[in-house]
Amino acid sequence: MDRYLVISSDCHAGLPPEKYRDYLDPQYRETFDVALPIQLEQTQRMSEKFLVAEINDQWREGREAALSGAWDHAERIKVLDGDGVAGEVLFPDGITEMNMPPFGAGLSLPTEGGIVPELQWAGARAHNRWLAEFVSNAPERHVGVALVPALWDVGEAVREVSWARANGLSGALLPCQWGTHAPYHHPKYDPLWAACQDNDVVVHFHSGPAPMGDYFGDLTDPEAVDLPGAMGIYVSEVCWYNVRPLTFLIWGGVFERFPRLKVAITEGTVVWVPEYLALMDHRYTDTHASAKLGDYHSHLKSKPSEYFARHVGLGASCLSAREASMRHQIGVEQIMWGSDFPHPEGTWPFTERERGISLHGLPESDIAAILGGNAARFFGFDVDKLAPIAARIGPRKGGFAEAA
Repeated sequence: MDRYLVISSDCHAGLPPEKYRDYLDPQYRETFDVALPIQLEQTQRMSEKFLVAEINDQWREGREAALSGAWDHAERIKVLDGDGVAGEVLFPDGITEMNMPPFGAGLSLPTEGGIVPELQWAGARAHNRWLAEFVSNAPERHVGVALVPALWDVGEAVREVSWARANGLSGALLPCQWGTHAPYHHPKYDPLWAACQDNDVVVHFHSGPAPMGDYFGDLTDPEAVDLPGAMGIYVSEVCWYNVRPLTFLIWGGVFERFPRLKVAITEGTVVWVPEYLALMDHRYTDTHASAKLGDYHSHLKSKPSEYFARHVGLGASCLSAREASMRHQIGVEQIMWGSDFPHPEGTWPFTERERGISLHGLPESDIAAILGGNAARFFGFDVDKLAPIAARIGPRKGGFAEAA
């Protein structure tokens, strides 16, 4: 085939917020009716404080039909085809289209700020039901990521993972932050890791969650003082919060106990990987400096970097040329390109240009791996079913000009 197979490891989809009502269990619909206006008002305030509204509005102008691909499957397929994307991994959406799931069941899955566990679970299930329907329109092209608010009840999380797999979803999004709840190296989560492993469901952590109040104050308060440097602090720290669960999983021996478990770290850049692995491998190695700490790693049969290589995929949204140049230090077999559609910080509607900039000069074998081969293997896409789609829409090989 003279075209590349392209799979986006990071895309987003979600209903217009009022339409989630139909997917809620009936007993929560009256509460939904009361909560929806509050959610919309707070989301708008967050948008005004967290985003540059004028830039976002300008970016959206004239693109409303394509952006409705966040929930309209026919429009979405047009966007994917136009981007040369044969397959995608689907996370919930949020502020950009004002279409986050109800009751705090969004990308962050928070546990503080007045979140009611029963309602958050209800909102998560509503999104998962809709997403299962959405994915079923073209199951060969979509990997759906179910929302799983696992911190409240591990048993419920196990049941949701099983439901997700049985209904065509093969990913589970877990909270990056656990607040006052047990962190992920606690044995209480072992049934969840077993369920994900046994159902071949990939565990996902997606960038975005961080202690927002530390940076911005109360984002929902229109009278709150604008704190200087808030955005700079946020973008400097948010990637660390996205990776933090992985540190607990590695040192907690989760990958030792569950050797087929897979974890994706998405939209958190990938420049951190070499130093992160070097630090953990150094801490794993017996040295004079660590002798006084006792035995804290004999439960691990491999080095942290070896667990990382076997179990972790990197959803490298909007991959930069610098990251591509570091691909062998990071792990060329783990980097998975992503478009981040329909978010304004993503590559769409300039995907061909942005992809060309980031991958210019790379060997064809590396380009093929980063654009789609790695994601196909990691997420279990059926490449035979995607092949005719890629042959029709994929970017042509030779278009990235190998370096001399």
